[in-house]
Amino acid sequence: MRMRAAVFSDVHGNLAALDAVLADAMGVGAEEFWVVGDLVAHGPHPATTARRLIDLPRSRVVRGNTDRYVLTGDLPSMIPSIDRALSTAELQVRIEAAMAFAWTRGAITAAGVYDWLAALPIEHRVTLPDGTRVLLVHAAPGHDDGPGVQAAMSDQQLRDAGLTDAGADLIFVGHTHLPLDRTVGDVRVVNLGSVSVPATAERRAMWTLLVADETGYTVEQRFVPYDIDAVTSALDQVHYPSADWLKAKLLRHIR
Repeated sequence: MRMRAAVFSDVHGNLAALDAVLADAMGVGAEEFWVVGDLVAHGPHPATTARRLIDLPRSRVVRGNTDRYVLTGDLPSMIPSIDRALSTAELQVRIEAAMAFAWTRGAITAAGVYDWLAALPIEHRVTLPDGTRVLLVHAAPGHDDGPGVQAAMSDQQLRDAGLTDAGADLIFVGHTHLPLDRTVGDVRVVNLGSVSVPATAERRAMWTLLVADETGYTVEQRFVPYDIDAVTSALDQVHYPSADWLKAKLLRHIR
């Protein structure tokens, strides 16, 4: 038995980047699609992105922290709390973030995909043909938020984050938008980077090809170009709140 799975994270409502990834994945024979959270928020096409993911064959999809924010109205912990006096700049950040999540919630509700997003689990587990136990989770075992898995972490910090107690041999995460491939003890953790807004000088959409059979598995990080200018233009066309902030993230290191 041989399997080929496209594994990726942090799509963030960026339909153009997602379509580029899916085309590349299908072009190299991917038959399964594993998506590790942060699906719809911070992009111009949340509803169509959700529909594209729903229609994928043999898919496994987990939720990320921004998916939860869309559903609940919560805001990231890095945004200043309203229970203390805020500067004008801090208040503006809070207002824009709340508007962006509310806009996304309205879009997915109108499109009829709210219930699909709300039903997503925090993790998925898969066993590869050779017996390798795989965990798909957005940030770290048991968590869709927090510091996630970062290159600067020591092996002990990664153990403290639950990697070696997760009952998995291979863990796929996202969240930080920074790719990573690290082994701690007997556990390999792969941070998939981001389809939409990688936090690196590499601006192409990132995804990972997993090929597995009874003899073992391989992972290959892949990069796909897409039309970033079309995405920034779409932000204006759909009247996306915080469009200038998101354009800056998309265009970082380009201009």
